[in-house]
Amino acid sequence: MAKKEIKLGNRIINEQSIPYLIAEIGINHNGDMQIAKKLIDAANATSWDAVKFQKRCPDIAVPEAQKSVMRETPWGTMTYLDYKKHIEFEKPEYDMIDDYCRQKPISWSASPWDMPSLEFLLQYDVPFIKIASATNDNEEILKEACKSGKPIIISTGMSTLEETDRTVEMLEKYGNGEYILLHTNSSYPADNAELNLNVMKTLQERYDCLVGYSGHEMNLEPTVVAAALGAKVIERHVTLSHDMWGTDQKASLEVHAMDMLQKRISSIVRAVGDGQKQIYEGEAAARKKLRGH
Repeated sequence: MAKKEIKLGNRIINEQSIPYLIAEIGINHNGDMQIAKKLIDAANATSWDAVKFQKRCPDIAVPEAQKSVMRETPWGTMTYLDYKKHIEFEKPEYDMIDDYCRQKPISWSASPWDMPSLEFLLQYDVPFIKIASATNDNEEILKEACKSGKPIIISTGMSTLEETDRTVEMLEKYGNGEYILLHTNSSYPADNAELNLNVMKTLQERYDCLVGYSGHEMNLEPTVVAAALGAKVIERHVTLSHDMWGTDQKASLEVHAMDMLQKRISSIVRAVGDGQKQIYEGEAAARKKLRGH
């Protein structure tokens, strides 16, 4: 059974908590540690809770049909496999990331796309394991992620409800109930008309668990609405500039938008409130003036 209270780092996440914000750096660093550090700085400065990367063993994670496809990159023409290897961070970079985030301090984690990458990630004291939509049907990864004892945050993009049933069955079978389902549309960028934010309510009612939202839209409003609808974890891709090279940059938030989104989410959560009917101090003054008591 899914737990309704889960600890992520130093935050307790439950149905009353404000959303836990994950800045998805992903591969937007383009293999450059200085870009990664600037995005960690940005997430910390704009009061996000964590940054997240993606970890792959390209020889395993890249589909066979894609490996030899030629691609024009800022580093020259190369195969898609070589490009993926070129931008992949390895242990020296993740050691730096771990140390740099500890100094801020801000939490970090990654999405492992294959078993060696999951084993690699578990060398570090990450507060959660994120399972991407692309691997939410991978029983081996889910089983080992659950066995780690760490909370699982899992995106449900590209999945039917029946496939999500299977994912949740695996989480329940192998895990301890510490999981949060993120509603996701896996288009980059996603069309507002296809976001269907009410699916969060469907997930919450069907699985009786904490839910969240991983957004790939171009604007801020749907993510703010997701917070109002009860998302307890929110994930958005982040970038230094939409003009940087890479497939995820356009659907990412620039630094000023990270700040705007954090403030809007904080404001809307306060506005939504706890549902308990009461007379606030400002209203009491109006009541005394208009009713005399």
